[in-house]
Amino acid sequence: MNTPHFLLTATLCLATCGAVNAQPKAMTFDAAWERVKSGSDQLAAAQAAVDSKRLQVQGLQGLGGPVVSVSAAAYAYNANLDVNLDPVNQRLTQLSRHLPIPLQNLPIPLPVPQFPASYTFNRHDTGTTKSISAVWPIYAGGASDAVRGFVAAQGSEARADADKTGHELATLLVQRYFGAQLAGKAAALRQATLDDVRQHDAATAKMLAAGVISRLERLQAQAAYEEARRNALKAQDDAELALIALARTVKSEAIVKPETPLFVITQPIEPLPHFLDQALLRHPGLAKVNAKKSQAEQLHRGQEALRKPQVFAFGQRELQTGSANWMGGLGVRWTLFDAVDRDVLAAASNKQIEQAERSEAQARSDIGLLVEKNWRSVEQTRQQFLATATGVALSREVLHLRTAALREGTGTALELMDAEVNQAKVETERAQVAYDYVMALARLLESCGLSEEFSRYIQRADVKMD
Repeated sequence: MNTPHFLLTATLCLATCGAVNAQPKAMTFDAAWERVKSGSDQLAAAQAAVDSKRLQVQGLQGLGGPVVSVSAAAYAYNANLDVNLDPVNQRLTQLSRHLPIPLQNLPIPLPVPQFPASYTFNRHDTGTTKSISAVWPIYAGGASDAVRGFVAAQGSEARADADKTGHELATLLVQRYFGAQLAGKAAALRQATLDDVRQHDAATAKMLAAGVISRLERLQAQAAYEEARRNALKAQDDAELALIALARTVKSEAIVKPETPLFVITQPIEPLPHFLDQALLRHPGLAKVNAKKSQAEQLHRGQEALRKPQVFAFGQRELQTGSANWMGGLGVRWTLFDAVDRDVLAAASNKQIEQAERSEAQARSDIGLLVEKNWRSVEQTRQQFLATATGVALSREVLHLRTAALREGTGTALELMDAEVNQAKVETERAQVAYDYVMALARLLESCGLSEEFSRYIQRADVKMD
């Protein structure tokens, strides 16, 4: 394959998709994984959720402690009070009649004093008030601990989700990184085949002109050439798209040239029980189920706390010099009757705990089955890869014999073309099996929560398809 032409075409395609044109950037798988971890928006969002819950846990450490508050107010008021004085006037008249000498019978008559029929009192003023108060819950039945435990369990769930996201991104990177390797190798094989077929096609044209071959053989050679050309163009397009996908995954503005080749570990990896044990310890799905169970337990604990009495101390004092008003004491609050049925709510929270326990049992079964499936897939693809060695050796021998036969005049150009196309096909299939092995290994590690150890298996590989 013409590598400079291929990279230039891929770079131009990336530029049309919005990326900035730049020189191809060689990158190992480990370097690509570091870029994904540092630049993935999906991972950053998951980590933000973890940090949020961690900060909530820190913020609730003092829950259930004393609360001290200061209050102040400025006020103004105007009050009016209407007083009816008719009863008072009537009473004065009655009293004057019972005097020894009524006021009207005096030598100088005096009128009975009278008040107005009504009188309005008015009072208005302005002022300020300020005070400090404190409340300290002494006993709340464990409600504060239940709230803190619930938020901590939410944090564990967020951590499990973040771990799951990380494992999925690792598998996605394996798919795109080594998918680009596979597509590039297939394009190179197709291009090399096209170059060879092109030479043979030109030779058959000369042989037809010399009358050495028939028109039919010439047409068959032309058909083989057109098919090889179509296959090469499609393989090149697939390779370009694979490189674009890889560049987007690692947040690179330049085309990424993968340096870590497809690989196979020809010896069996660790036995199945090893991966089953690791999965039960590290799979984020189990961690999430356990977090859900803890949340249900803390919710039940909080509901039970509402049944218990609450004891609290309180105090308040005016903020002023001199003699200030103050109060303090100890209070107890116990709800004797509530419209909410606490027994039913307790039964509901117990059902949530049961749900979490049964979900955990099901998750353990499902994860165990998934791990075994992936482990068997790794072993199956390993054996398939070993089996391809015979086919590759046969295709190379056939190509060698067809080349010698054409040189000696005992074979045809069409037979040689078929042998070259077949060799490219066999080599591509061998690379495909290696890719299937790599993907099976990545899925196995993801199902065990061991995606970070993928690089260790790369180092163990004894077959690398450069």
